[in-house]
Order: sequence, then structure tokens, then C-alpha cells
Amino acid sequence: MLKVGQEEADAVARVIHSGKLFRYHEGGECYTFEQRYARVLGVKFVHLCSSGTNAITAALAGLGIGPGDEVIVPAHTYMATAISVLAVGAIPVIADIDDSITLCPKSLKEAIGPRTKAVIPVHMWGLACDMNAIMEIAKSRNLFVIEDACQMVGGGYEGRMAGSIGHAGAFSFNFFKNMTCGEGGAVVTNDERVSQRARCMIDCCGFFWTGKEQDVAPFAASGARASEFEGALMNAQLDRIDGIITKLRAQKKRVLRGVAGCGLTPAKTNSLDWECGTTNILLAPTAEAANAIAAALGAGICGRTGRHTYTEWDQILNKRGAHHPALDPFKLAENRECRMTYSKDMCPRSLDILNRAIMIGNNADRSDAETDALIERIRTAAGSVLSAQPAGARN
Repeated sequence: MLKVGQEEADAVARVIHSGKLFRYHEGGECYTFEQRYARVLGVKFVHLCSSGTNAITAALAGLGIGPGDEVIVPAHTYMATAISVLAVGAIPVIADIDDSITLCPKSLKEAIGPRTKAVIPVHMWGLACDMNAIMEIAKSRNLFVIEDACQMVGGGYEGRMAGSIGHAGAFSFNFFKNMTCGEGGAVVTNDERVSQRARCMIDCCGFFWTGKEQDVAPFAASGARASEFEGALMNAQLDRIDGIITKLRAQKKRVLRGVAGCGLTPAKTNSLDWECGTTNILLAPTAEAANAIAAALGAGICGRTGRHTYTEWDQILNKRGAHHPALDPFKLAENRECRMTYSKDMCPRSLDILNRAIMIGNNADRSDAETDALIERIRTAAGSVLSAQPAGARN
């Protein structure tokens, strides 16, 4: 959460006083946000839902992904990315990241198989994926691209907003995201048929309120629609986000300039002027050095954020893809030819990068003086730890 205040409280109060808590009514908060956010992103369709997981699942379903299909996901992302693939009956294939902490285009190309139908690049920690390379590969191999922008709210890539570049995009608005309504999400696309299918995944009974005049016949799906409380909060949050992201980007650039030459290598930035700027990720020469520097700073290590790294995706590694064996994608006859061999050591390159990656968050309320003090702390910690390492370990 970046900021929540009186504006959000007032927005919720207005909904309560209106007595219109259900999303389907003229001039509703959810509808208003969807229209506003579509304009911000430069897309035709936005559909609010109850979580980022629901949004990714709806995007996959909207594109017709299902049993018999493989979907490539990066080795570092919240496990919901891979679980959403299972939710539509398909099989996730895990590919390496590179030193941008996002999907490696070369690894993507190598991971494509005869049953690969889609790829989900994840703009992790507010860092932009190399979307030009990914889209080029996807086009050449006839793959759908679903942008997981759950951690990239407010950010973009080379002049285009995240989520608008692929065939569909997904956002999370839970407590930890740049815009929040406590728990929520949105699926976005420019394709009307994909939009209709995704909307049915979110609310298969929505046609009772919106009408049946569409190309897609309604199908059964679990409910994931948002309430007017979430819509009201998101409208207030949308008013805040641009100013906050502008401050975060400027702060990140200040940090990167300040720590240059300290012995730590900044994670590769694919679009520094357009990413969110929420996180500084600095690579140490060794995992041991990263641990010591992070401890001195009270910072985190990318490889030790639990559910964000594939080694902790128990449902995937143990092949438990559903509550009932007959519904488990790992056991479906349609998926017999899909690749589903997983192990904790399957992506050693990713683990090496992640275990050397120190995470230091930015804060829009942090002053320049406080940022300069942070820079000095980083330089001091890096200097102390790296100078004590053997010369070979520093190369």
C-alpha cells in the first residue's frame, strides 16, 4: 500500500449513504473506474474482479487457454501466476529470469514447445519486462501474451502502459499494491470477444444485468465480481497514483546515481523512465555478500521472499492442481503430452540471480535528505562487506 487517507474514507461513506452497494447500477463506482482506467491504460475494456489471481485466470480463459495447452511463466513471480494456469486446466512451464528479475527472452524462446499456447511475462517488483523482445518472440511463434502487471500498477514500458501491450493484461489491487482496495483486481484487453469471455469468468450471471447481446454464450464459472466499495476506493486511488509514481521514479534514479561504483550492480532496467520505481534491486557478487549487506540495511533478498520463487510453489512442485483428481490438470488425459517435470533445482541461473539480489524499497514520502542518507548507508554497508571478501569473490 502506498497511501490511503480521507479521500478513500469519504468515497466509501458515499457508497454507504447511497445504499447502492451492488455494482450493477447506473453511474456506479465500478463502472466509472473501469471507464477511467481504460482511458489511462489506452485499452478498450477493463473489468474489475476480486483479485489479481482472478484477473489472470479470466485473461487466460478469455483467450481460450485450457487443457492440452502449456503456458510459460517466469521462475520468479507470485505463485498465483502459475496457479491461474492450472485454474483453466492448462500446464505451467517455468522459464528462467535474467538480471532484470523478469522473464529472460532467451529462456522464453528455449522453453517454447509444440504445445505452448501462451506466455505470461510478469512485471515483477514494479520492474518492466523486455516487452519488445517478448512480443517479437510471441509473434514469431504464434503465442498469446498475458501481461501480469499485478506489481506494475501505474507503470509502463517505453511509452505504453503495462497491461496494454499483450493480448490481455491483469492487475492486482490488494493491500500490497500501488493502488489498493484491500483486495481486488482487473483484467484488461482490446479484443471484444476476449473481453466477453473474461467478463463471464468474473461473473457468469452478469448478463442478467448487462444483457445477453454478445457473441459469447454464457458458461459456468465461479463468482469474482467486485462491489461498489472496491470501485469507490479504486476511483480515489486512481486520483493519487500518477503523482506517487512520479516521485518514486525520481527517487529510484537518485538512488541509482548515488550508489554507482559501490560494488553492487543495479538490476537491469528495461524501461527506467516508465517503470514504477517502487523498488531498488542491487546485485551483490555473491549470495553471502548479499545476505550480509541486506542484514546491515534491514533489506530483503529476492530469493527469500517465499511464495515469489518457484522453489516454494508447493502446489506446482507436488502436482496438486485441483481439489479433486478428476479436475486436476496434472492428471487430465488432454495434458499427457504437456511438460510437467519440476524440481527445486531446475532453474539454477534464476536462483543464483535471486539469491544475490538485494531489495530496497522506495517511499514517496521520503525526503531527498532521507534518500541521501539511505544512499550513504548502502555505500557504507557494501564497502564494509565487500572489502572483507576474498578478491576472487568480488569479481
